[in-house]
Amino acid sequence: MKYKKALLLMVLFLFMYGAGVGAAKIVDVFSSSDLSYAKEDNVGMDSANRVFAATENWGLGFGEDGTTPTGNASAEELKSYNAHYVGDTAKKTIYLTFDCGYENGNTEAILDALKKHNAQGTFFVVGNFLETAPDIVKRMQQEGHLVGNHTYHHPDMSQIGDLTAFQKEMDDTANLYKEITGEEMVKLYRPPQGKYSVENLSMAKELGYHTFFWSLAYVDWYEDDQPTAEEAYSKLLPRIHPGAIVLLHSTSKTNGEIMDELLTKWEEMGYSFGSLEEFL
Repeated sequence: MKYKKALLLMVLFLFMYGAGVGAAKIVDVFSSSDLSYAKEDNVGMDSANRVFAATENWGLGFGEDGTTPTGNASAEELKSYNAHYVGDTAKKTIYLTFDCGYENGNTEAILDALKKHNAQGTFFVVGNFLETAPDIVKRMQQEGHLVGNHTYHHPDMSQIGDLTAFQKEMDDTANLYKEITGEEMVKLYRPPQGKYSVENLSMAKELGYHTFFWSLAYVDWYEDDQPTAEEAYSKLLPRIHPGAIVLLHSTSKTNGEIMDELLTKWEEMGYSFGSLEEFL
């Protein structure tokens, strides 16, 4: 009897250990700290469970270089919420998007490169950026770029379940943009930190917004720990793919320095640059 009890406990321990390792693997693929950079051939999560989880951090699983990564939910599943993470995977088109939390002297170098290549970008701005860099916002608008909504205070929007509070974060940003430029803000929304819930996606849709995640990014947001150009290219060149929605941060010194050459390299690979307006 004692032997059977010990054997049962051992089997139970091994089962719990195996389950823990499996769970840790899934978390690794989708963790927000490195949410676009884990490389997996098989994500192994049921799609319905992914898209209908109560709260998610947007993340990607990568397969072979140059192929479309898998997201927390598929492009088709997201469409019902007017949400997107990738474009037409049959066309070598790239959609350039930049998250703008604050201005530190790098955004205009990015704008210079975009102008040189006649490439449109979408800049997702927060309240602080609008308040402190209105002239740059005007330049974005005047040079034909899209300026989207990244919320006013950059909170974890997945924790906001009330439509009125959700809408205020969006409206405060859109209203200040209109004060600065005289134009209505296009209804493109990017959840701060990629944190979202199904309720958020539904509320954004109800307010007329399209939600945009991404299919390519790299760790470029630490101002005091910037990647080298070589490190940036090692992520951004092999993983580019048809229909890619690329997320970069305008605060990145590296991005400002390499943008011209990066766009040139992508063009040499046969890619052109599209507009998120195509999704609308």
